[in-house]
Amino acid sequence: MAVHNADIARAFEEIADLLEVGDANPFRVRAYRNAARVVGDMGLDIAATLAAGKALPKIPGVGADLDQKLHEICATGSCALLEQLRRQTGTGVAELLRLPGLGPKRVKALHDTLHVQSLDDVAEAAREGRIHDVPGFGAKTEQRLLEAVEARLTKKRRFARLTASQYAEPFAAALRKVRGVGQVVIAGSYRRGKDTVGDVDLLATAADSAAVIERFAAYPEVKTIVARGDTRATVVVGCGLQADLRVVPPECFGAALHYFTGSRAHNIALRKLAVAAGLKLNEYGVFSRDGRRERRVAGETEESVFAALGLPWIPPELREDQGEIDAARAGRLPQLVELGDLRGDLHMHTRASDGRDTVLAMAKAARAHGFEYVAITEHSRAERIAHGLDPQRLERQMAEIDRLQGGLAGIRVLKGIEVDILEDGTLDLPDTVLSRLDVVVASLHRRGKLSKTAQTERILRAMDNPFVRILGHPTARLLGEREPLEFDMLKVLRKAKARGIAMELNAQPARLDLDDVHCRMAKEEGVLVSIASDAHSTADFDHLPLAIGQARRGWLEPGSVLNTRGLAALVRWLQRRPER
Repeated sequence: MAVHNADIARAFEEIADLLEVGDANPFRVRAYRNAARVVGDMGLDIAATLAAGKALPKIPGVGADLDQKLHEICATGSCALLEQLRRQTGTGVAELLRLPGLGPKRVKALHDTLHVQSLDDVAEAAREGRIHDVPGFGAKTEQRLLEAVEARLTKKRRFARLTASQYAEPFAAALRKVRGVGQVVIAGSYRRGKDTVGDVDLLATAADSAAVIERFAAYPEVKTIVARGDTRATVVVGCGLQADLRVVPPECFGAALHYFTGSRAHNIALRKLAVAAGLKLNEYGVFSRDGRRERRVAGETEESVFAALGLPWIPPELREDQGEIDAARAGRLPQLVELGDLRGDLHMHTRASDGRDTVLAMAKAARAHGFEYVAITEHSRAERIAHGLDPQRLERQMAEIDRLQGGLAGIRVLKGIEVDILEDGTLDLPDTVLSRLDVVVASLHRRGKLSKTAQTERILRAMDNPFVRILGHPTARLLGEREPLEFDMLKVLRKAKARGIAMELNAQPARLDLDDVHCRMAKEEGVLVSIASDAHSTADFDHLPLAIGQARRGWLEPGSVLNTRGLAALVRWLQRRPER
């Protein structure tokens, strides 16, 4: 079975969790967590590179010990240390750490006292009233744990888009190699650009559907065959991701692609439109009725399906029944932003804080991507774990940028900072420092135990600072790990409009923050969005397509995106200071 970067990252993350439960050295735990993040975000297919007999490039944060385990995981799917920790602690204990309110010490207490090793064990203990007697717990904590476990057990698992792509894209590529196959497309929420994916929908055309079904079921990564028929099949691959295949004749492909792309709400709305026009729309085509006979009038392409209903083709990212059909009928569909529209990147880190490459390397990589400018925005001093910069170290970096710029043609390096918003809404660095920078990105990294109202006031106060130009990853969410902050987004957007501040759409796979709904709100309120890589290495620029998909789902056009501006226009915007 193939091993993907996501599998390696998951193994390193589980090792870190189990070590933490076992009170291991915090620096050792952090090393595995850092390695999991780096490997999980890499564009290079590590296992495939090794299988081809090629040497791996130096992976930041992966020393000799972790490198040996990386090779072991690629060869076997696991490693001796992970298996040893599972035997010592239990295979399900790491999952308990994902529950709100359960840190390593509490997990260890439950494991040692009640011998719980899974979510089911915690639920059973809570229902029997055994948890509130464990030191450090109580009746309220017991009830909250039971509610959290039940929610986790009943909620369908979703996968980050980057993780899903590591399984879905090779699967589709394997099917394209089957003799007689025409088209193979990944449909569903994946094609619509959603930030998480519940399962993968594959659609294929073929003269011999049996051959495609056979290859699909025999794919090496298939763990379970759920269903198998003449033209459709469902399997589960090793990571737990479900894949559904449907094989259709070429004359139905466009209608089937539309149907299996969804969303369900969009499909229902379009079927109603067809009925109103005296037509029938399903996954086989668009049909008109002539007496008792039905005649297919469209279906080979998606364009023909939409045209039969009097509509232009609607981009997949918009198909959520959120006004796209009315916009199409009125000729008002947005001209959505594309990756090639970006002229620069206004959020990235280097070795000076928690990045892995130099200022020069980041600038050259950005130039290779066709960018005209970048902003170097290290963490500020409050982020000690990220080696954030104090005023003196920031001063040295500014001088370094000045020196480099003189010998760096074809790209402008802007001086910036990602400054922490403190709990009282003040910023982590003084105005005397911020005033000397080209770009100030203000971000929330510490959530604080604040109410929705207090959190809103905290953000609004930070936005009153005259030097803040961008609000970084505004909701501070981490997909599948941390819920977004609760605050009044509309108030924040209106403040951003008044203060001339852009909202960031952060491309890091775990963030993709702003989400699509808030991107559209920003556009409607006249607030610019900065699409930023938040790159911590030169490879992280490859995450920008993820953010572009999110931006497109939010109806963003090039004019709604700050960094589609050329350098001169951007500098004019950055230098404009609204009145207080």
